[in-house]
Amino acid sequence: MRIITVQNIDSIIESLRPQPNRELQKKVVSIISDVKRRKDKALRDYERRFSKVTLKSFRVTQAEIKTAYKQVSRDQVEAIKLAKKRLERSEYVIKKQLQNVSILADGIKINKIFSPLDSIACYIPGGKARYPSTVIMSVIPAKVAGVRKIVAVSPADQKGKIDPLTLVAADICGVNEFYKIGGAQAIASLAYGTQSIPKVDKIVGPGGMFVTLAKSLLSDIVSIDMIAGPTELAIIADLSADPNYVAADLISQAEHSVDTMCCLITNSSSLKDQVIKSLKQRINFISRSSIVKESLQNNGFIAICKTETQMIDLANKLAPEHLEIITRGSQKMAKKINSAGLVLVGPNTPSSASDYLLGSNHILPTNGFGKTRGSFGVLDCLKLQTRIESSKMSLEKISKYMKAFTDAEGLPNHHEAVRSRL
Repeated sequence: MRIITVQNIDSIIESLRPQPNRELQKKVVSIISDVKRRKDKALRDYERRFSKVTLKSFRVTQAEIKTAYKQVSRDQVEAIKLAKKRLERSEYVIKKQLQNVSILADGIKINKIFSPLDSIACYIPGGKARYPSTVIMSVIPAKVAGVRKIVAVSPADQKGKIDPLTLVAADICGVNEFYKIGGAQAIASLAYGTQSIPKVDKIVGPGGMFVTLAKSLLSDIVSIDMIAGPTELAIIADLSADPNYVAADLISQAEHSVDTMCCLITNSSSLKDQVIKSLKQRINFISRSSIVKESLQNNGFIAICKTETQMIDLANKLAPEHLEIITRGSQKMAKKINSAGLVLVGPNTPSSASDYLLGSNHILPTNGFGKTRGSFGVLDCLKLQTRIESSKMSLEKISKYMKAFTDAEGLPNHHEAVRSRL
């Protein structure tokens, strides 16, 4: 991991942000254009090229779901149900706060109504990986919101199969349709629709570089939740922190993929040395060691700050996806953080636990977007609709003032539409 002595925080942040990859963008634009034009034919070609599989049908059948239940353990099913229950509980509490309201003033009636979106697609990373937990995190907020149609997509393996536990999770959570399709081509198919894949109102869920870029490029065609991926973890820790906890947590997020960004922000050179020692002791003996090594070497860093204030300032400007605080007075420090996707307070709140069973959502903003939003949730699956009804008396009251606006803006026909009613 790189060691950075913090001086100019803005320049550090600028150096850490991923630079636009023009070649990658050209590839994704080409895939999107091809899927828009050739639809299912293009999808089959890309699945053969990227997943090395020839699919007769993209849609997962009920027989495949039934078979999947036979391939998972009772404990795995119970884990799915527990994670679902805990996330549902959190989301229902939020939804109960979202009451419809009516505002009546000056003869004008305004209704503010929370209504569910009609359709949502949940992208579930797959292929060589398996993420049944992401099914829960993306589907449950939509179910709680009352979304009518929930579609899930995930890349198949080289045998044309979806991970059994992922299918079981989708069935337990209430997915309406599941399709074997992944990558940028999946996002394009959901944005435009093909002969087999339905066009949806919104696409949600995390993904790799191709998926994330495709969502961004298509956000003028279809609504998206956020830029969610690759994974980020920052840990603010002082000398009171257990270096083994810090090392374990860095490893836990670095194992996602080689493009994750994991870092330690500290004011203790001693802790820095202890964490590096712990990493070296562990890294050759852990599972997924090569991925962790490449991730930490290429993207990981330890930032050495002079003061606690500098640590907080760096964390807020970095706005990481996950931010752990393992310090003396961690709760007090947490109140000063306003820019992380998720803040995990204290030594016993590892980010890995929040990925599964703490009742929070692991679909979180990355690449600095923690400054403007938090985790995916029921709010992302609702639309705040406004209905308004005015009276002739109300129009009479505003006519003079409206004319002042329309004259200033050079839009006289706006006022004429009101005047003609009087």
